[in-house]
Amino acid sequence: MILSASAPESIAACAANIRAGGLIGLPTETVYGLGADAGSDAAVAKIFAAKGRPADHPLIVHVSSQDGGMSGVAHFAAQVPSFAQQLMSAFWPGPLTLILPRRGGVGTAAAGGQNSIGLRCPAHPAAQAVLRALRDASAGQEPVWGLAAPSANRFGRVSPTTAAHVESELGTDLLILDGGPCDLGIESTIIDCTRGAPVLLRPGSISRTQVEEACGRKLLSKEELDAQAGRGLEAPRAPGTLESHYAPNATVRLMDAKALRTALDLLDGAIDQATNASIAVYARTPLKKVPRQILLRTMPQAASVTAHELFSVLRELDATGVKLIWVETPPDTLEWEGVRDRLQRASA
Repeated sequence: MILSASAPESIAACAANIRAGGLIGLPTETVYGLGADAGSDAAVAKIFAAKGRPADHPLIVHVSSQDGGMSGVAHFAAQVPSFAQQLMSAFWPGPLTLILPRRGGVGTAAAGGQNSIGLRCPAHPAAQAVLRALRDASAGQEPVWGLAAPSANRFGRVSPTTAAHVESELGTDLLILDGGPCDLGIESTIIDCTRGAPVLLRPGSISRTQVEEACGRKLLSKEELDAQAGRGLEAPRAPGTLESHYAPNATVRLMDAKALRTALDLLDGAIDQATNASIAVYARTPLKKVPRQILLRTMPQAASVTAHELFSVLRELDATGVKLIWVETPPDTLEWEGVRDRLQRASA
């Protein structure tokens, strides 16, 4: 059931469903999430079951923006390093997830059993409205301190950026709050804050440079930190970091512009007799003389615009029944890092 996020009764219905141990589809500025009470291991287990997600694969917990998110963080995290506090001040509410040491006995299932937990304060007003309603302890209700909310899709598949995407993935029985298309379109940047230095686990809309400027520290990769430490400390498991992820049913192939042009030239003539497109192309470089059977979509020149539409385009192309989606490899620059990461995993 899809409910309008602009109606107060929709917010109340979603909050009531969470308090009853249920699940909701929740809009954020990144992608739509599948939410449950992060403090209830039984409710969180329903997320894993609905997604077909391994129970040791951790979830991100979303907290209210009241008092800058500090109350929610204090409930779930055992400590917050100073550089993590600087990042919270700079980017919350927003598309940044921080991995912090977890308080014992809190959020065990949401953390996938780890001693760390991923926390984020979403910027979407509908998400914050639900979180505020859950923090309300009036009428004798205990506050719900956070929502575990991974992307609302089957595990490993393309993330949803509209309420309709969620319904198509998880069915009409789910209560889905419709807050419109997601503004950013790819998941949050994830920074590990458990090892004494900020470590990038997943790129997103907030760039490495922005993180470094906000906290005054060099942002390391987990490989760099392990090499410096000389002891190969294992990084916390984090969402969206599996080699294969974000994948449509069609096979995704990444190619540079020259390889893409060569492949299209080889196809021209070989598919003259075909009547239905079995290949789609998503490219930034203008392509001439594309065989009419090829389904062509133009990738925007701006990284942020591509990120906004990326998952929606992959879903649309998949829905046409194509077997292959050829994608021009994005530029190897910082602004494209989040998009490039998603496409590399989608094609793995």
